[in-house]
Amino acid sequence: MRLRTGKAVPERPLLGAELLTAEAVRLAVGGRELLAGASVRVTAGEVLALLGPNGAGKSTLLSVIAGDLPPTGGEVRLRGRPLADYRTVELARHRALLPQSAALSFPFPAGEVVRMGRAPWAGTAAAAEDEAVIAEVMAATDSTAFAERPFTALSGGERARVALARVLAQRTPLLLLDEPTAALDLRHQELVLRVARERAAAGDAVVVVLHDLSLAAAYADRVVLLRAGATVADGPVAEVLRAPLLSEVYGHPVEVLPHPRTGVPLVLPERP
Repeated sequence: MRLRTGKAVPERPLLGAELLTAEAVRLAVGGRELLAGASVRVTAGEVLALLGPNGAGKSTLLSVIAGDLPPTGGEVRLRGRPLADYRTVELARHRALLPQSAALSFPFPAGEVVRMGRAPWAGTAAAAEDEAVIAEVMAATDSTAFAERPFTALSGGERARVALARVLAQRTPLLLLDEPTAALDLRHQELVLRVARERAAAGDAVVVVLHDLSLAAAYADRVVLLRAGATVADGPVAEVLRAPLLSEVYGHPVEVLPHPRTGVPLVLPERP
């Protein structure tokens, strides 16, 4: 751990190092069990996809490992320390969370929204990089053109890209992305997941909640499959994305076919 201007700045994890673990996590809200023993491990240098049907607990698990929701059972450890031990600003330097919806009531310019991602680094030497980082992440998310436009005047897809740029600007070794492609067209879905792969290649860990199983197959290194708040499978894409397992978990028959050029699994629902 280095010290800059009196504040701790986390070292980047070694490629392949285990960055975060969640063991047998449980969460009950209002008497309803949302997580029922979910487990996940996150490794530096990989894209991990959280998959499962609606209500499986994907977004809830992401919120728990982000530290936004304290679990009622089990434990989450970040870099070997219990997540609850982290101060708010310290946690913000280790992980960045992109929620499903990017709600903002005030008409801040999009560039200023991205700048908010630099807040955890105020008062450190890293603050000197603010302008360069903001320009870089807005270019990476194809959002530079509307940097001066009010965030509230942007389309859903434009807001989603600005929100992602804000998360990337935070420059943390762990990125947690909740359905980042949901509001995007085909081109920008691919762009977002290419950015995720680039961050993993640079040594970051990326956890992404997705509904499109073929997108997950194309970009993820590993998949955690959830059902009813519990982990039912965890492994490489080809091992988890199998037709019998997916058909059972999703309650609908699917076919898994190799892409004719790349061999990457394509997951298709069976239709009459």
